[in-house]
Amino acid sequence: MKTAKELLLAYLENIQNADQVIELFAEDAAIELPYLESLGTTGRWSGKETLYNFLKGLPNTFIGFKFKNIQIHIDTPEQAFGEYEVECIAASTGKTYRQHYMGRLVAKNGKIQLIREALDLIQVVKSTLPNGLADLNNK
Repeated sequence: MKTAKELLLAYLENIQNADQVIELFAEDAAIELPYLESLGTTGRWSGKETLYNFLKGLPNTFIGFKFKNIQIHIDTPEQAFGEYEVECIAASTGKTYRQHYMGRLVAKNGKIQLIREALDLIQVVKSTLPNGLADLNNK
């Protein structure tokens, strides 16, 4: 049975392979990026099928999406907290997407129950909206 740290590292290191990563999740698991809600989009995905579709879409949404500079700060059997970065291309705009994530993983029975991440919304807006921050100001 995997610990929370082992699950987090497996998730981060294999993010481009949805078929492999989805096997780490419990049936009723969720991924939360709650700050995305301030941009008018969903910030929570739950259930294995929904999570699989979310993960499967990442390589097409963000070209070359791969976590790097992974640091684990909290490591218990049921919870892990880490920081990690990504630098890739937002497919919708062709702009570079640089992000520094902070994430908490909750494990139950050797599976991921929850991943809750914080991210820099300015970087999301600058890279995914055609006119960056100017588009956000027009909403």
